[in-house]
Amino acid sequence: MFLDLLKKRRSIRQFMEQPVEKAKIDLLVEAMLRSPSSRGLNPWEFVVVTDREHINDLAKAKAHGSAFMKNGPLAIVVCSDPGRCDVWVEDCSIAALIIHLAATDLGLGSCWIQIRLRDHDGKMSAEEYVKQTLGLKENLTVEAIIAIGYPQEEKLGHPLASLPFDKVSYLL
Repeated sequence: MFLDLLKKRRSIRQFMEQPVEKAKIDLLVEAMLRSPSSRGLNPWEFVVVTDREHINDLAKAKAHGSAFMKNGPLAIVVCSDPGRCDVWVEDCSIAALIIHLAATDLGLGSCWIQIRLRDHDGKMSAEEYVKQTLGLKENLTVEAIIAIGYPQEEKLGHPLASLPFDKVSYLL
């Protein structure tokens, strides 16, 4: 049930030293490629990273909020060609959410690492750093990195009572 999946999904930042099987990576790839996009333009592009050295380099993308990735066995870099679609940010965000939900469904943990509009070291943006590190095409913009692996930590879902129902209005 989809609602059960939403109740279960949490951001996981601690991963076991266990690689993600190719079959599960293939399912994640299929899920993200099935992601809806505005007018079916599919402006997103993805880089699947399992190489430990590259993951360690990506973990240095930001001064805060990316270092935990160095212990993860898998990272998916969510990119876009902004020239293809005016709502590429939304399309990439939807794809990233699909990755998170698919990972949870496969028994994996995941965590979003925001790259777009973030700083690397005061001299370079996190996006420029990731593009340089991975040798990405100049026309691509990096939205985020999704760190994925088998969870070493277990987090309970948020209780129903903690949900911000005051953020919902009804016009009946």
